[in-house]
Amino acid sequence: MTSKRLIGIAKAAELLGVGISTLRAWDDSGALKAERTKGGHRRYRIEDIEQLQGVVSEDNPPNDCVAVYTRVSSHDQKQKGDLERQKLRVLEYCANKQYRVGYVFEETLSGMNDSRPKLHRLFDLAIEQKINRVVIEHKDRLARFNFSIFVRLFESHGVAVEWCEEVLPKSYEAELVEDMLSLLSSFSAKIYGRRSAERRKKKTDGNS
Repeated sequence: MTSKRLIGIAKAAELLGVGISTLRAWDDSGALKAERTKGGHRRYRIEDIEQLQGVVSEDNPPNDCVAVYTRVSSHDQKQKGDLERQKLRVLEYCANKQYRVGYVFEETLSGMNDSRPKLHRLFDLAIEQKINRVVIEHKDRLARFNFSIFVRLFESHGVAVEWCEEVLPKSYEAELVEDMLSLLSSFSAKIYGRRSAERRKKKTDGNS
């Protein structure tokens, strides 16, 4: 019988790129369970760590693999712990559903930004048929608008999209306002840049 490969909490935190307190919270919630030594110390199975790192073993084929996608719009939200708490909630949901999480993506960009690297990686995994389900906290974590188009894209590759919450918390109303202001600012900058270029062109033509 093959013995289990176990590592300590500090090493597990290093491999996953999270804090020790996060691993303790995951253990308590069931998102990533630890085994205990006689002295009460946490030990983690290498196989469980590899699953969260996106390493798929022969015993866990790609067609039974879930990708978690989490997102906040600003670095301020990330620093306040919003992204970490969101990830914990989604992983807890997956643990309760007994899903095998193979990939965990965290993004700090607006939901109206269509050039999100982690989202594009998610698309690649779906196209390559390396996942069969995407789990998010709620719909606007994936996209502010045209959510159904994103779902249609994933489903066309046999990938289901699932969300944990139907009702958005009030904090996301402020985030939506921030996204809209950012969008308006971007449009204004483009319009100003175009007008400046037109004025420079007219000035050049007038001097010729």
